[in-house]
Amino acid sequence: MTEKLWGGRFQKGTDKVVEDFHSSIRFDQRLYRQDIKGSMAHARMLGRQGIITLEDANKILEGLGAILADIDAGTVEFDVAAEDIHMNIEKLLTERVGEVGKKLHTGRSRNDQVALDIRLYLRDEIEETMILLQSLIKTLLERAEENIDTIMPGYTHLQKAQPITLAHHLLAYVQMFERDLGRLKDCARRMNLSPLGSGAWQVLPFPWTVKVLPRSFFLMALQKTA
Repeated sequence: MTEKLWGGRFQKGTDKVVEDFHSSIRFDQRLYRQDIKGSMAHARMLGRQGIITLEDANKILEGLGAILADIDAGTVEFDVAAEDIHMNIEKLLTERVGEVGKKLHTGRSRNDQVALDIRLYLRDEIEETMILLQSLIKTLLERAEENIDTIMPGYTHLQKAQPITLAHHLLAYVQMFERDLGRLKDCARRMNLSPLGSGAWQVLPFPWTVKVLPRSFFLMALQKTA
């Protein structure tokens, strides 16, 4: 029997070529912060609900905090054989705190974990992009105000057509970027729904997963269905 999470019925190990092909750690390692944040919230919930002891929950939290610090410091070498960021962190956790680390996945679907990581990551990236875009819009407005009387040629079909002001030209880009900002705000709103409790598609039978955890991430609402 293999030691893979999904390998219970397999008698032989995975060929290295196939293992390398299926491994996603090279690109999904960027989700480490969100994955650990989600796991810490899940561990706290398990402890507070009495599903695991508070002592075990605290051990898991300490282990996850140390792993986060090590990854931030660049001292962690991810394992391709562990396939993805979720299994890498779970492996690092059990190595650090022992068997108690395996309790972290109690009442949690891997599908939920992946969906939450991606939503939190996208929400963080959207927020950072919006800040940069707002700064760009502010700079363009300042430059436009400085160049209200600066004359420049206006072009149509790559040919000089008639004189316009530089301010007019810059404000056209302000309008375009404001549209982009609106799209990002809408995308952030759509990302701000909790997938927790969905499972693979059939919904998990644990109400505390659905009702308690979303508040840990300041998510506005639950998805209406899995």
